[in-house]
Amino acid sequence: MKKKLLSFFIATMAVVGFAIANNGNETITIKTQIYCSHCLQCGSCGKNINDHIRENAGVKKVEVDPKANTITVTYDAAKTNPDKIRKAVNDAGYDADDKKAPAAAVNSLDGCCKKH
Repeated sequence: MKKKLLSFFIATMAVVGFAIANNGNETITIKTQIYCSHCLQCGSCGKNINDHIRENAGVKKVEVDPKANTITVTYDAAKTNPDKIRKAVNDAGYDADDKKAPAAAVNSLDGCCKKH
């Protein structure tokens, strides 16, 4: 009986510990195409992506990796969701996974950010 109780206690604490550590945050990695070779240093390219994504309430962290062509976003799942984040990436002028950016958003990008 003591072993079962101890096992139950340990399992319960593990679940509670995970919930506390996670705080409802989730992470999504979005595949995209970044054509700018200096995206993160450029005053408009990296800032454009970051600003559009951060317009979503609950976005905690945005990491753009131009070499891997990915955008990784940590967010509060109670305040936003992957579809809203993908839409923000599209609105910034970039494809987000299988969702293509609208032509008007792509046309508003600096020349260095467009496909050559």
